[in-house]
Amino acid sequence: MNKNTLKLWPELEWIKDDSLREATARTWELALLKSVLTQEDLYTIPFTLLVPNLKVSFMAHKRCVVHIAKEAGEKCREFFGSELEVNMDTLISGAILADVGKLLEYEIKDGKTVQGSYGKYLRHPFSGVSLAEQCGVPPEVCHIIATHAGEGDMVKRSTEAYLVHHADFMSFEPFRNRLMV
Repeated sequence: MNKNTLKLWPELEWIKDDSLREATARTWELALLKSVLTQEDLYTIPFTLLVPNLKVSFMAHKRCVVHIAKEAGEKCREFFGSELEVNMDTLISGAILADVGKLLEYEIKDGKTVQGSYGKYLRHPFSGVSLAEQCGVPPEVCHIIATHAGEGDMVKRSTEAYLVHHADFMSFEPFRNRLMV
């Protein structure tokens, strides 16, 4: 893993399994290599195109999702014990990778973030899985990437996928549905 990836994602250090941590980092490195976006762009582009004039950056949202998912996983372990197993490495990797495909979906045109031509055909859950598989990310993490958004509503989600899905929507829906005062 290169130092820029660790700077982007200090949460990678939470993944105890060395091979999963490396595969997760490699996926981000591959996405940045294939993307027209730079690492710096991720701190300025909006995390969604569905909320007009949104000022919350892609990385602010992404890191919030990872932190919410991790804490939710820890609380499930604390209160439910062995009745609801949560693999924290899988959970954290999946949360870090859930939106990696947006690096292929988004472009910047005339200073504005837009859905690019690639993104018009393949939404980020699909491209994210493709990137992750190329980097050796295991199926249980690819499942989280594939099911974190609406595309996952038609399949049975793992516990970790539910936690990431809800962490993602907890930090999206309030922006989409906030009342204008």
